[in-house]
Amino acid sequence: MTSTKDLSAHKGVWVFIEQFEGKLTQSTLSLEILGEARKLADKLETELTAVLLGENLADTAAELIQYGADKVLVGDAPVLANYRTELYTDIICKEAEERKPDILLVGASATGRDLAPRISFRLHTGCTADCTELGIDDDKKILVSTRPAFGGNVMATILCPDHRPQMSTVREGVMDVPVKDASRTGEIIALDITAKEEDARVKILEVKKHEAASVNIQEAIRVVSAGMGACTGECFDSLKQLAKELGAELGGTRPVFESGRIPHEVQIGQTGKTVRPELYLAVGISGTVQHTTGMSNSRTVVAINKDPNAEIFKFAHYGIVGDAKAVVPELIDQLKAAKG
Repeated sequence: MTSTKDLSAHKGVWVFIEQFEGKLTQSTLSLEILGEARKLADKLETELTAVLLGENLADTAAELIQYGADKVLVGDAPVLANYRTELYTDIICKEAEERKPDILLVGASATGRDLAPRISFRLHTGCTADCTELGIDDDKKILVSTRPAFGGNVMATILCPDHRPQMSTVREGVMDVPVKDASRTGEIIALDITAKEEDARVKILEVKKHEAASVNIQEAIRVVSAGMGACTGECFDSLKQLAKELGAELGGTRPVFESGRIPHEVQIGQTGKTVRPELYLAVGISGTVQHTTGMSNSRTVVAINKDPNAEIFKFAHYGIVGDAKAVVPELIDQLKAAKG
């Protein structure tokens, strides 16, 4: 007869917050997760705690309270200025073992994908990777994590009923950034950091900043997205002109990226970026789940495809059945005429 673990001591929702040089990273991922975690904590009637490690973090810690955290656990020390798996894992696991959170959420960034598995292994719990949706089971009061599975062909719902903390990593761009409230108050808790530079097995010799791409498609208000059905030279040139007329950014599917037509920074889908523009114009895109995972939360979707049964029309608010080679130039002419 198997024994049942007593998990009643585990309370609260934690979010690991990424920082660089003491400030929130330019990516909004940590704030997106914090906003969603606020909803989870409210539903569970429990506290939301942000976990922040780095150096010179006082302003950022206060800012996290304004974005919805009830508490911020702050590890502020020179040795933590730059992310190192070993040190961050040691500190977070020590605090988790002592304070016993019920849920721990991490961003599915390069850092998060390195850190989360180490924490889950150390704490003997599971971790659902690359989630696109989070919720709470009404009956069991446990975390419900949803993510693409089987190559993106289905959406899997995963529970962790027998281990704590329940852990998930979350994709960027699938959740809303919370509204900042300067009137919010909370508790900032300074952690006792005993680690020294000489204790670290990984030494940081130099930090080189990567120059950000000139286009951040995740912030675009309008996106024109190309599929293989609009990837020929003349048609693709027309798409560029259409994007210019709309004041939109040009993106595309993975096959279009692999063809060399677009850089990876503007690839949209499961292995690319997730976007939430006001207008998403899908041209020559069939609508496989690998792509629609990255654009399904767009405010208005317009699809152009010559196949009337294409899956993309299931996601579209407006659809045009026709060959992109003929439809796109006509749209350009109509836009120019509307502009006078």
